[in-house]
Order: sequence, then C-alpha cells, then structure tokens
Amino acid sequence: MTQPDDGQTDSTTFADLGLRSELLEALDTLGYEEPTPIQRESIPCLLEGRDLVGQAATGTGKTAAFALPILHRLVAGSRPDAAGPVALVLVPTRELAVQVSEAVHRYGRSLGVRVLPIYGGQPIGRQLAALKAGVDVVVATPGRALDHIGRRTLRLDDLAVVVLDEADEMLDMGFAEDIGAILDATPTGRQTVLFSATMPHRIDAMVRRYLRDPVRLRIERERPAEGEQPQLRESAYLVARAHKPAALGRILDVEVPTAALVFCRTRDEVDQLTETLNGRGYRAEALHGGMGQEQRERVMSRLRSQTADLLVATDVAARGLDVEHLTHVVNYDVPSAPEAYVHRVGRVGRGGREGVAITLAEPREHRMLKTIERVARRRITMERVPTVADLRARRLELTRAALEESLLAEDLEAFRVVVEALTDEHDLMEIALAAVRLAHEATGAGDEAEIPQVATRAEPAQRPVRREPDARPERRGPRPVTPGTTRLYVGLGRQAGLRPQDLVGAITGETSLSGKQIGAIEITERFALVEVPQDAAQEVIDGLRASTVRGRTPYVRLDRHA
Repeated sequence: MTQPDDGQTDSTTFADLGLRSELLEALDTLGYEEPTPIQRESIPCLLEGRDLVGQAATGTGKTAAFALPILHRLVAGSRPDAAGPVALVLVPTRELAVQVSEAVHRYGRSLGVRVLPIYGGQPIGRQLAALKAGVDVVVATPGRALDHIGRRTLRLDDLAVVVLDEADEMLDMGFAEDIGAILDATPTGRQTVLFSATMPHRIDAMVRRYLRDPVRLRIERERPAEGEQPQLRESAYLVARAHKPAALGRILDVEVPTAALVFCRTRDEVDQLTETLNGRGYRAEALHGGMGQEQRERVMSRLRSQTADLLVATDVAARGLDVEHLTHVVNYDVPSAPEAYVHRVGRVGRGGREGVAITLAEPREHRMLKTIERVARRRITMERVPTVADLRARRLELTRAALEESLLAEDLEAFRVVVEALTDEHDLMEIALAAVRLAHEATGAGDEAEIPQVATRAEPAQRPVRREPDARPERRGPRPVTPGTTRLYVGLGRQAGLRPQDLVGAITGETSLSGKQIGAIEITERFALVEVPQDAAQEVIDGLRASTVRGRTPYVRLDRHA
C-alpha cells in the first residue's frame, strides 16, 4: 500500500482507528484532535498484527503511529512485576531514545506502562535494576541493546513487537550488524515495524530478510492549506562557543523580536543565558524541568501578557508551548536530530504570518546543519555575526523609526516652547541633531567589542574514505588532522577483527555524537586512529573505555602524533 499525502482533509478520528478508551482519553488530555496521515494509515494495520514499512518525512507523527498500537496490547496490572518487555524500539541516538520514551510514557500513563530508555553514557547499574524489576517497553540504541542481550539482562522471551525507528540513520551510523544480531535474537513470531525517511537498497535488503509480507506506506509531510503557507526565514551563524552569549545578544539587538523562544540543552545553560540576557537589558524568563508548576505558570503569564521579551527553555519544558505573538525561535545549540529542529521552528511562521528561525552553530556542528537541511528538506542560510558597525546602523535605523512615530503623534505642541527658546542661540539643525542624539543614547547605544567571525570551511568534494591501510609499515607518519578535530588512539586493530563500523557504532552508542560528526578512521594491524570533534574528545575516551568493542574493552587515549 502506498499512501502519498494529497493535501486533502480526512474526517477520521482516533476513535475510528479502534484504539482502547484509555488511550483515547490520554490523547484528548494531550490535545490531540485527529490523527496525522501516517497515524491514520499505520495504526489499523499494526492493530491487526501486520508488519509494516513506513517511509515518512520528519515531523509527521511517527512516534504515536507505532507507540499507540504497542500500548493497545497492554492491560494495566496484567503482567508480572519482573516481566521482560513486550516491545523493543531501536533508535539511532540517545536524544531520540529519551524523546520516544517520554512520548510512550505520556500516552500510556493511565495504563501504568513501564518504559525504559537504554543508551550509552547512562549508568548501567540503573538500567540493570530497572530491567530486573520488569519493563513493558524498552527504547534503546542498538549498541547498548546488544550489550544487554549479551549480558542476558534484556530478556526477549515475551517480546511481541520490534520497531526500527529512523532505520536509514541507524544504517548510516554503522549499526547494520548490531540490528541484524538483535533481530536474530528475537522471537520469530514477532511483529516488526520499520520507519525510515529514505529507502536505500540496504533498507530493502533488511525488509526482505526480517519482515513478513509487510504493508508499505509512503507519507509525505502535510502541505499547509492555501493562505497558511509558512513564511519562515531560516538562518544560521557559525560562532565559537566562548562568544555565543555575546553573539546571541548582538543578533537579537539587530533582529528586535516581538517575542522569542530560545532553546538550550541543559537547565544550567538556561539559567546562565537568562541572566546574561537580562544583564543586556532584555526581559528574559527561564523555563525548565527544575521549576514547579506555579513558577511555570507565572513565566507563561509574563510571556503572554508581553511583559517578557524572551523565553529561554529546554525542549522538554517547552513542549506544548503555543504563544500567539511569537516571532523568533533561536536554537542556541544545533538540535541533535532534524525532527527536533523541525518541531522547534514550527512554532513560528504559522497561518501565513512571518517568522524567523535562528541557529547558533559551533564549527564542529556545521556538518549537522547540513544533515538537517538534507533530511528535513530545509534551506538554512549561513550568515555572519553582525559587526559593531552593523549594530550601530541598526540602532540608528530604530532611532529614526522612533522619531518618525513621534512626529506622527498629536501631542508635540507642549515641547514647542523648548525649541523656540533654543533657536535664539542655536541653529535649528543643531537642535535637531542634539535631540536625535539624546533619543539614540536612550536606546542603549554604545561601543562593543567585535565578535570574531568564524569562516565556513568548504565542504570537501568527497568525504574522507574510511580505509584500512596496509600495515607495512605499521605507522607511515602522522597525517594532519582536520581543523576543529583531534585524533584518538584506540588499542584494537585488525587482529581483533575491528572494522570502521564497529568504532562508529561504539562511539555513537556511548556518546552524544552522531555518525556524521566522526571523521576519518584508520585501522592497522594492532591499533586504530579516529578523528572526533576536539571538544568531544574526553567524552569519547570515557565512553569507549566504559564499553566493549568486538568483545573487548579498548585502551583509548589522545594520539601523540596528532
């Protein structure tokens, strides 16, 4: 079955799909009014127990499409406390694991569903304890799932459903063998669901091997109705981390948003940036998971009443946020997944209104921006950070606009006596210039330090080939590293059966890096060298030291020749 979206409306409701009443109540509480096309087409097939292959663009509602049928299987209180999972969802990144887990928990709260995210960089003791106590749904990155299967801590006896979410991304990150090993270990009668933004030949091969007579769906993103086409200007600025607070302030000074939502990754970053922006004269409010409901309501009240200009928030805290007069969305860091980017920037530019989406990218994140453009089919314009001259010109423009507005007012007569008194001794133009200067200085105009511009490195004509060079000689001399990266020495090589995809899978499974952020890999007989972003080197070292690669815990350090 192929179901391209034709932009026409459909009156199907969630109740029409045959879902349990508890799930319908949860969806109603969450404000879900009607299913998206992927949900409308997928849910009935999955409720029938069919395998499914869905090609769906980012942001089309895939998570609910597979999560709701999984939850439909569960009956509150009917499973033993220490039962193994009914469903296993494999995802490419830790961020997506957390996001999917939170969604499953929200939908299944009334059913008492036990959902557990499993990914690298998280204390394994906590995962072991949760698995031993019993879970209903496990959402995992492939490397960590395979690790638990090898330890016999992830029991698959009760498994009824396996979901491969963002399958093309998992294959790009080198997880093909891990996924195959996981599927081979699951019960043969399982239901298998695969979602992917693209359908390369490798996906077809996986489908032919592991899925049984699957339903095939192809859903495009819904097109807006006439007159509701998003009017969104999307731009990004390359900025060194040390200069990001100043750069954001400069960009906001030039943009002058009516109201802006600034996304940060952590609570600490939210608090620090809010303080910085308030010090710059903005009325900024913080919003994150560490705040109580009463605090949150106060913040939202200030934003909606326009007594606050900026809301600085984490993704989780901003979920469900809808502010009518929002004009700008700012990604203080590049989102870790295209879906997160689309979800964030979708808050502005609605209903034919103009909106602006701004992203601050460190040099190492430039490649992720390209991934977002490719996967989400967005055009993000690279801009340079405004200079002091740009800021002065913009402030002069704002002063002129303010004076023009004042000239149109009808209450200027009271000031005539001041002007007439001054014209006895001063030229009228000089009086006007002095008045303009006073008005201009009142806007806070002042000299600032220049922010260093970061040049965009040209994309290489061809990505560095991950080759396994001849080991004769073992080390042929140091090769220069790519700017912004460093090289790590890993004490495993061909003798241990190491392959490039093993390193990519281990790094992406144990750290916050994606496969596209990992540079050239060289494997010799006894060791390997891998390029990683410079500021993520220690995270990668710690992650690899805490993991197993080809059944062994590798020795890892900075390469002395880098």
